[in-house]
Amino acid sequence: MALTPFFGSSSIFDPFEPGFWDHPVDPWSSGLFGKNIGKEDVQAVASTRIDWVETPEAHVFKADLPGLQKEDVKVTVEGDRTLQISGERTREEEKKTDTWHRVERSHGKFLRRFRLPHNANVESVNAKVENGVLTVTVPKAQQPEREVRVVNID
Repeated sequence: MALTPFFGSSSIFDPFEPGFWDHPVDPWSSGLFGKNIGKEDVQAVASTRIDWVETPEAHVFKADLPGLQKEDVKVTVEGDRTLQISGERTREEEKKTDTWHRVERSHGKFLRRFRLPHNANVESVNAKVENGVLTVTVPKAQQPEREVRVVNID
């Protein structure tokens, strides 16, 4: 966890956060925030934690999304290599007869973007939601075997 969080309680832009510099997408130049940055925008990016692991066969992204169905989540590949995971968790309807003592579960929109490496096969991305966990699998593209050739020295 960051010692000095930026933008309030979120450490999403903390350069000391582990993995911050791993394949980043610059939110400022990508137009994610536009010109006016609000607290809701920062929370939308920071609200969902996602694990990214690279295996020999694929890049695998996992996000805990308890209570969400697949219809509540959208996974897209923008351009040639930007993976975007977004969605919205709606707030429970409040009845006038209810007395709420504590509201701790998050609600609202979330959005995460990842720049995929060159070895990602963006044509074969697969996503599934199981037991409240979204798993996005991006297979690696087949790398042509490098041919070794001998160079004659004159």
